[in-house]
Amino acid sequence: MNHQRATLSQLGEFDEVVDVRTPLEYAEDHMPGAINAPVLSNEERVIVGTLYKASPFDATRVGAAMAARNIAMHLDTTFADRPRNWRPLIYCWRGGKRSGAMTAMFNMIGWRARQLEGGYKRYRHSVIETLSALPGQFRFVVLAGPTGSGKTRLLHALGQAGAQTLDLEDLAAHRGSLLGALPSRGQPAQKAFDTSLVQQLRRFDAAQPVFVEAESRRIGAITLPIALVERLHGAPCVVVEVARDERVSLLLEEYGHLLDDRDYFREQLLKLTPLHGRERVASWCQLLDEDRRAALSEALVTQHYDPAYTRSTRKHFAALAHAPHFTFHPMSADPVEEARVLLAQLRGDMAPGTC
Repeated sequence: MNHQRATLSQLGEFDEVVDVRTPLEYAEDHMPGAINAPVLSNEERVIVGTLYKASPFDATRVGAAMAARNIAMHLDTTFADRPRNWRPLIYCWRGGKRSGAMTAMFNMIGWRARQLEGGYKRYRHSVIETLSALPGQFRFVVLAGPTGSGKTRLLHALGQAGAQTLDLEDLAAHRGSLLGALPSRGQPAQKAFDTSLVQQLRRFDAAQPVFVEAESRRIGAITLPIALVERLHGAPCVVVEVARDERVSLLLEEYGHLLDDRDYFREQLLKLTPLHGRERVASWCQLLDEDRRAALSEALVTQHYDPAYTRSTRKHFAALAHAPHFTFHPMSADPVEEARVLLAQLRGDMAPGTC
């Protein structure tokens, strides 16, 4: 029934996108804006898959009965209010039986439903293709500086001042360092991160620069696409400089939740033993036990974060040696006003058209 199939290029022709995969598949990643109406539940998919190994015919018969019941339930609930002229695009893993069953039923009812050719698998392939090409269309400006220099605050302030910004740490739900896990958000799956990144990149105006923090290839468990990493490594940089006392205060504010969970913080510190040795890590743990927060923050700044910055950032970002420096006051001044100052400075310091 090729007339009931559609391609990704036809996405704009439809009123709604329906993902009929299991809730677990949907949670890992899905097409932007798609709703989840599973034809098989998580448990049912396991049952059918196990049965298929013994008898494909029996698996298909049992799966069809499950799918029919689930589609009927969705018709009575999720889709009960859809108008007669509703046009849904339906997809499963690779455009097979699950989406085919719902598409056939919807067309029998009278809706102009179409099945996505190739399913989610084809969509995922398009995301990978896009991430290999799209970063090359933009001019990035990289905010460099060691942990605690307020790069994220400056990035947000630049956005409020009207600049285009790409917050990779927000998309990855992680601050990037060993202690960077967020207390209120788990990291997304890699596929979901990639989908969000494509959406964000497509919103940018290629005629204007995009500000972004200096990042390594990995942000927690997330891996950045190589095309983006290479683009950032060759981009012009701004070195963000912050007074030591403000850096210590900023780290205390941003990582204070870790100090309230000493057992977890200790576990993270102990992971640094191969890099710093038992004696130094033991001294940090002692500061933690004594609740000497400012002293621990300053020790991590001077003994861990600054050397790590020197080893990593200066090695990978080619333009850093000749980059302009910007003194930022994240704890004592209006970040948005300072962002406006930086934008004005860049218009004079960088090549025409850069900012």
